[in-house]
Amino acid sequence: MKERSLPSGEEAQAMIAEARKALWVMVGFLAVIWIVQIVNWATGYRLSFDLGIESRDVSSLPEIFTAPFLHGSWGHIEGNSGPLFIFGFLAAYRGVRRFFGVTLLIIVGSGLGVWFVAGANTITVGASGVVLGYFGYIIVRGLFDRRPIDIVIGLVMALCFAYQFAALLPAEEGISWQGHLFGFAAGVIGGWVFRERRRKQVEPAPADPTVTLDPPKQP
Repeated sequence: MKERSLPSGEEAQAMIAEARKALWVMVGFLAVIWIVQIVNWATGYRLSFDLGIESRDVSSLPEIFTAPFLHGSWGHIEGNSGPLFIFGFLAAYRGVRRFFGVTLLIIVGSGLGVWFVAGANTITVGASGVVLGYFGYIIVRGLFDRRPIDIVIGLVMALCFAYQFAALLPAEEGISWQGHLFGFAAGVIGGWVFRERRRKQVEPAPADPTVTLDPPKQP
């Protein structure tokens, strides 16, 4: 069994630096969606109608990338903000660059799921698909990366936020379970796609045996 050594001083500093970046990335993300919400509210939620995902409308495909930044009410954005910050930070603290790749995969997966499966003549907005995507990602990341700390984090989040699993099933009208389900699936896939790939350590070949000769004995 191979033992994992504790991170060196430089590695620990790099991890702390990435965690700081993750914190500010999520603060910035929340600031953007709240600013957009203020503008959206001030325009009578016109942005939600113009930039939301309309199911199976080809011209609405670009809205896959704008819909997560829009919300339908103050209660909607308030309900998403807390889990978005927590799950987003935990998804990003090991590497912001990888986090952006995971986020893009979740946005595309969740948005396409809504576009294909949502009911006819519906417009979908909100970051909940991204929230559930991060949730799925942090649950499985430790298993794919084989990092005990991330396995523990995933288990704790799954237990503490077990109610989130109910959002993956059809519920009351007006809630996009499709975005939740496909976002969660995209997060799980992201855990595999963006897993850490470690280089195999090449063990040095054993040295040739040395031959020692007994010195000749004196008669």
